[in-house]
Amino acid sequence: MTVSTNGTQIEIPRWTAAELERLVFELDPKTAVFDCDGTIWSGDAGYGFMIWSIERGLVSRTASDWIDTRHRAYMASTLGELEICGEMTQVYAGLREQELRTAAAEFVQSYVQPRIFPEIARLLEGLRERGATLWAVSSTNKWVITEAVRLFGIPEERVLAAEVRVDGGLVTAELVDVPTDEGKANSLRRVGVAEPDAVFGNSIHDLAMLEIAKRPFPVNPSPALLEACGRHGWGYFRPGSAEGVHAGVAGE
Repeated sequence: MTVSTNGTQIEIPRWTAAELERLVFELDPKTAVFDCDGTIWSGDAGYGFMIWSIERGLVSRTASDWIDTRHRAYMASTLGELEICGEMTQVYAGLREQELRTAAAEFVQSYVQPRIFPEIARLLEGLRERGATLWAVSSTNKWVITEAVRLFGIPEERVLAAEVRVDGGLVTAELVDVPTDEGKANSLRRVGVAEPDAVFGNSIHDLAMLEIAKRPFPVNPSPALLEACGRHGWGYFRPGSAEGVHAGVAGE
């Protein structure tokens, strides 16, 4: 793959699935960090869950109209990634957390599981078998991410995702964390993972945490991240089922 960076044509190595596995397993990472949407599976599970939950009446009409307006502003690039990811979690304020956990489990089974990249699923299984400590970092809400990565043996305590405070079993609008952009690297540092051995991400919003890795592994990179790969001299991997699919992230 050739990209133009500052007027210079740069060839970016593209790894096959076998080459990716070889590079990762030769590294033998003790700590491996994965973004989720677009990296482990295709699509935006945060947006998907928002639409799915609105259609099922989990949130009020007032709340659904509000978040729809806010998301339109995000798509028009007049609202930032940090703000929309926080608000797509805050929209559930007032609901019982158990209700959201149950809904997330149903959503993951129907929406996320069919979209998992088999090459990345095999890689995760291989890392787990080799004893690597796996982390999931995402700006999608924590209920969905926790349920989805449970399939790969990643426990909730190693999930860093968009989160609000829960009080007496009820969801509040008080934000705890929204890991995106530099916030992803900051969230990792906060839990003591300042220099992970391997980091996997697909979007420009993953760049900060890819840069703190001993070895970054861009997966299914968006156009903006592909340009960053050229600047940094990184290779990348594109899953077979992502071929020809635009991997860009709104707001880049």
